[in-house]
Amino acid sequence: MFVLELTYTAPLDAVDALLPDHVAWLEEQYEKGFFLASGRKNPRDGGVILAVAEDRAAIEEIVARDPFSAGGVCTYRVTEFIATKTAPELDRHRQTLS
Repeated sequence: MFVLELTYTAPLDAVDALLPDHVAWLEEQYEKGFFLASGRKNPRDGGVILAVAEDRAAIEEIVARDPFSAGGVCTYRVTEFIATKTAPELDRHRQTLS
């Protein structure tokens, strides 16, 4: 599982100009089963996405296709973690330590 933290590197008007494309990209990732939750940070200086994928390389490929990333209005911090405890709704994403 991964926590993706976006930090805006451009003024909000530049971010907002890419927002419709970013939202379409988010919806595509939800449909493919990669994203579990997402939203803006408060204060609005970026966002957070909770994601699942086979490995970090897959996540980095997904992130590179984000219109925010491609448009140069944000940077991503990718944190991988082992989800050993989850809410019942996320049981299928629970992992065990090896």
